[in-house]
Amino acid sequence: MNLFSRKKEVQDGTQSVDRTLWIRLYQRVGQYWVYWLGGFLCILLGSSTQPLMAYLMKPLLDEGFLGAQKSFIWMIPITLILLMMVRGAANFSGAYLMAWVANKVLYSLRKDMFHSLMGLPDQEFQKGDTGRLLNRFTVDANQVTANATEVVTTIAKEVTIIVGIFGMLLFLSWQLTLIILIVFPPAVFVGRFFAKRLRKINRQNIDVNADLTKIIKEGIEGQRVIKMHDGMATEQVRFDNVNASLRQHAMKIATAEAAMSPLTQWIISFSLAAVIAMALYQGSKGVLTVGGFIAFITALGQIFDPVKRLTNIAAKAQRMMMATESVFKLIDTPKETSKDNKTAIVTPDSEIVFDHVSFRFPGVENDTIKGLNFTVKAGQAVAFVGRSGSGKTTLVNMLPRFVDPTGGQILLDGTPLDEFDIGSLRQHIALVGQHVFLFDGSLADNIAYGVNKNVTNEQIMQVLEAANLKSFVESLPQGLATPIGENGAWLSGGQRQRIAIARALLKNAPILILDEATSALDNESEKLVQEALNQLMEGRTTFMIAHRLSTIQNADRILVLDDGKIIEEGTHESLLKSGGLYASLNAIAQKTE
Repeated sequence: MNLFSRKKEVQDGTQSVDRTLWIRLYQRVGQYWVYWLGGFLCILLGSSTQPLMAYLMKPLLDEGFLGAQKSFIWMIPITLILLMMVRGAANFSGAYLMAWVANKVLYSLRKDMFHSLMGLPDQEFQKGDTGRLLNRFTVDANQVTANATEVVTTIAKEVTIIVGIFGMLLFLSWQLTLIILIVFPPAVFVGRFFAKRLRKINRQNIDVNADLTKIIKEGIEGQRVIKMHDGMATEQVRFDNVNASLRQHAMKIATAEAAMSPLTQWIISFSLAAVIAMALYQGSKGVLTVGGFIAFITALGQIFDPVKRLTNIAAKAQRMMMATESVFKLIDTPKETSKDNKTAIVTPDSEIVFDHVSFRFPGVENDTIKGLNFTVKAGQAVAFVGRSGSGKTTLVNMLPRFVDPTGGQILLDGTPLDEFDIGSLRQHIALVGQHVFLFDGSLADNIAYGVNKNVTNEQIMQVLEAANLKSFVESLPQGLATPIGENGAWLSGGQRQRIAIARALLKNAPILILDEATSALDNESEKLVQEALNQLMEGRTTFMIAHRLSTIQNADRILVLDDGKIIEEGTHESLLKSGGLYASLNAIAQKTE
């Protein structure tokens, strides 16, 4: 394949993608076609008045000033007023209806984007692309809807004006109009050249905007780390580089957009000079009257702004298509799926089997988890112990299907987990992780999050008491209604951890995952919470991860992981007697605790 054919293939592919994006976007606009059509007709009505206003110059000069038509004294001013009233009312109505359509499209796009966002697999969020995701909801979505209706209506409006003016020009003098028509092909060529240039720059600009959002977000969330490690200079350099790149792209866009109009106007100015020369010749021959010439020049003068707006709309259309591509990329990202969407039912006799389970992160050569085989019977408490990076958290994350095995399968009562409806499966699992997330709301809202709305304050206070938080909540002026700030910013680490435990207690799920559930508690609070957890674990299937080995001593089974494999298994006492890795980790823990 030669370079030309390969380049043509890329261009054809790009045009195909563009065509698909146009269709998908305007299908959404078409859902509100009645309002869009009403706005479109109003805009056309307002635009049609412009050529008529130019034509008024001919009777005004040829007959009005000469007194040939006395009625023109009042008819022309009244006609002018009526035209302006129609134009103003039509433009207002058109702008309002188009804004209504644009905001409805924005609403539906953001709704679908957020629905898609919440359905993304956990691994998509682990890519650390938060800045780009946020950018799609703010910059890109606004860019799409701000320009979606404007692009079409501007084209329709300006084309209507240009066609109307050309019709008027032909009526006044076809010879002069012919000169104008000769100029249009070069003007179109200039517009297409800059449109391609702007497309490339705008694609790069979207990426840089996402990088800027990411750096600012990291600066806000990591401000303490930055200050403690004297990283302000480093972060300033990162920000300055991206900020400078953003400025360069903005200047490239501004330069291309600014150059497009004057170049087009320079081309048109040559035709204007030729028009004047031809008009003077026709005037000397008596073919063209003064009024006809002034009307022609007035109409010709009115054509420059529509042509300018049409050339500028190409830049907006390119920005819109880049943003549209970004928005639909999020909407089209594959969601979490189940093979059969069976309803998960966990009974008192349910057991979970790990059958040759392996897992490998994308782009990594070796498996993190390597062919694990074990069975967890109903009501058992199983603890996973091992060095950091041994695969403990990855293993328990497979239960709620935050990650899926890349080899083998996990069975619930003989059925693979990926055949259950994900929502149904997760209803039977409660999770308390080492990284607690709380919503910006009240204590009650966070504890009862996702649970039946009929939960009473008494029930919430019961789980708070079990989590050793009752006295703290009772000391607050607003009690359960107390706001806790963004991600529980007004709470201590231990309080945030205990709220997460209370939330799991209230959910009362038959399968419980405790991933460092007491990591942020002091020794006194840990003992009280551990007692509550021991009560909660009775009759429930529990998976525990803990670096504090004292919290898992009562587990029915302890599995010791190393390099993704189970190297030891037993109770606390039996593993200590074996003198293996568990005994070594326990000895280290006793020295540090």
